[in-house]
Amino acid sequence: MKTVEQIAGYKSNCIDGRDLSRLCDFLSEEDLKKMGMSIKEEFVGKHKPIPLTREIVLERLESDVAFGFEKALHRKGISSGMMFAVVQMWNWVLEEGLEDWDDDNYAMYGLPLFKATALKYGFENPIGDDVGNEVPKYGTY
Repeated sequence: MKTVEQIAGYKSNCIDGRDLSRLCDFLSEEDLKKMGMSIKEEFVGKHKPIPLTREIVLERLESDVAFGFEKALHRKGISSGMMFAVVQMWNWVLEEGLEDWDDDNYAMYGLPLFKATALKYGFENPIGDDVGNEVPKYGTY
């Protein structure tokens, strides 16, 4: 699993920075500054990073995979694309076999990544035996 120092060097893959915002919970104010981020003046000195543990990352990942499935199954292209990047980021943090998922293996709104992650960690998998690239069941490009 990545260390706090390693995640402090992460470069966002989301147009809205939602992957970075999730990592901020684990970083000190000093680390946030190193990443070029700032804290609102009224919160300076009050931000307390939470411990970077596998258990906490898995809790966050489970929630994000569920949200990714929801957006993908409702064919919400932008939201599911952002969640694809977030799930990739968590898999990068964990370093347990899915960290090198190819961006080109996006298929139908990211469903193959969401499914692979759900199966690896025992999360809910609402697409069952499907791969996630079935057309027209899950959409078309």
